[in-house]
Amino acid sequence: MVHKLKKVQVLYRYQITIEYVGTDFKGFQIQKKGTTIQKLIQTVLKKILKEKVKLLASGRTDAGVHANGQSAHFDTTKKIKNINKFIHSLNFFLNKKLVSIKEIKNQKLTFHSRYSAKERIYKYQILNRLAPPSIDLNRVMHIRKKLDIDLMKKGANKLLGTHDFSTFQASNCYSKSPIRTLKKINIKKKNEKIIIKFCSKSFLRNQVRSMVGCLIYLGQKKWSLKKFENIFKSKKRKLCAPPANSQGLYLDRVIY
Repeated sequence: MVHKLKKVQVLYRYQITIEYVGTDFKGFQIQKKGTTIQKLIQTVLKKILKEKVKLLASGRTDAGVHANGQSAHFDTTKKIKNINKFIHSLNFFLNKKLVSIKEIKNQKLTFHSRYSAKERIYKYQILNRLAPPSIDLNRVMHIRKKLDIDLMKKGANKLLGTHDFSTFQASNCYSKSPIRTLKKINIKKKNEKIIIKFCSKSFLRNQVRSMVGCLIYLGQKKWSLKKFENIFKSKKRKLCAPPANSQGLYLDRVIY
């Protein structure tokens, strides 16, 4: 009796770097209703590769959140021979939705866009002027009252290091622990824009927007520095300021 040997299927893993305007999307992850980044890119990949693929991202950005450098990966049985041509083909279908694939890298099967990440950098943009945005519509948070940058910087310094960030954790966050380590926070003003960058290995759901909301209360002098610190240390979500809106938030970069 001759036994046929089963053919072993070879898989190729590719990492992609994605830029997108999140305004018209229900977030990154596939939802029951509405268009998402994951669903859109998976549909285009299936069209080009002629096979079903699953795209896994470094993190799930919420509805309205943008990305300069979202990272994701997918597996395929097809080897991509011409990366530049493949990127061009993907962007032909994606660009009209304000989504761009910036880079594609062939990775080992041990690479994971989420679990291999060493740092994630989020950026928040505030337009601090009297006039509302036109060019930056839906891409910044607009605040008319002048913010005290120095006070916001002092507040940001209180958040650095390893802490219990329960105050900034959304009620629908499924993380096992509220303990996180904030490695860096940078706040700078460039003309009429205030740009805040946060660097950590991982963040709780709504953590960045909640921290920004509290820093804004501080910058508007609705809170003193002492009150800001006490609310942070209270670990009580109900005491948190309203989270800053999604349109000012960007997943800036993922470092491996």
